[in-house]
Amino acid sequence: MVLHKTEPYTTGLNMIVSQAEDEAGMRLDFGILNLLPGMSWEDKANKERALLLLSGTVRFSWNGQERMASRNSCFDENPEVLLVPAGMDIQLTAGDEGAKLVYEACLNHQSFEPVYYGKENVREDVFGAGVMGEASIRTVRTIFDGEIAPFSNMVLGEVVNHPGKWSSYPPHDHPHPEIYHYTLFPSQGFGVSLLDEEATVVKDGSTSLIPPDTTHSQVAGAGYAMHYVWMIPHLPNDRWLPSTRYFRKEHEWLMEPNVKIWPERPYSKENA
Repeated sequence: MVLHKTEPYTTGLNMIVSQAEDEAGMRLDFGILNLLPGMSWEDKANKERALLLLSGTVRFSWNGQERMASRNSCFDENPEVLLVPAGMDIQLTAGDEGAKLVYEACLNHQSFEPVYYGKENVREDVFGAGVMGEASIRTVRTIFDGEIAPFSNMVLGEVVNHPGKWSSYPPHDHPHPEIYHYTLFPSQGFGVSLLDEEATVVKDGSTSLIPPDTTHSQVAGAGYAMHYVWMIPHLPNDRWLPSTRYFRKEHEWLMEPNVKIWPERPYSKENA
C-alpha cells in the first residue's frame, strides 16, 4: 500500500503510521516532525524512538546531553539520528531554518543507553556499481540494524536511488514488514514502487507500507533522484540482519559475478 501526501505538513508531529502495538501490521509508529524556526518539541513516549534529521538545523537534548545538527541535503549528506529507550525525555529545538525530521518508534521493554549517530558514524555503501550496466546503482546508508544496535527493536536507514535507476534490486522479500518514505529531487519528480505484481507511482512525500513476505523493488524516473528512509521492526526470535533478504529465484542470476545482460549477452532462443 502506498500513502500519498495530499496536504502540507502541519507544525509538530504528523503521524502517518500508528501501528507499534499491531502485531499484524507494521509494528512501528512513523511520522514527520515539522518544526518552525525556534520551535521546541518534547516527547516522553513509552516506546523506543529514533529521530532522523531530514533537513534544517536542530538541537537534540536528552539525558543531560545536547547535540547541534544541521543538514542541507538528504541526497548529498549523511543523516544525524538520536536513538533513545522508552520513557526517556527528549527535547528538540529548531534553528533559524526550522527542521524536518523522521520519527520512528516501536515497543521495547529493554533499557539501553541512548545513542547519537552523527554523520561520521553512519555506514554508507554504493550497491550495484559495475554490474548490469549500473542499472541498479544506489547509495545505501545504514544507521543501525540488528548488528549495529543489538539492543534496539528496530532498523533505520536511507537509500539514494540514482535518477533512472532501480533499487531494492533484484526483487526480494523478508518476513519483516517495512516502511519507505520518499523525497524526490526535483520535487515534481516521480518513481515507481513495485510490491509483488502491483506497480504504484510514488511522489515527494509518499510512504510505502510493505507487508511481510512481499517482494519489493523500485525505480526512479529518469532525471529525478529519489531518496527514501527505510524502517523495519525486528520480529520476536527473528532479528533483521544485513543478510536478511530473500531474492526471487528467477532473478537470482542477476547477482552472479560478471553477469552478462543484453546486448553483451545476445538474444537466442537457447538463452531466452
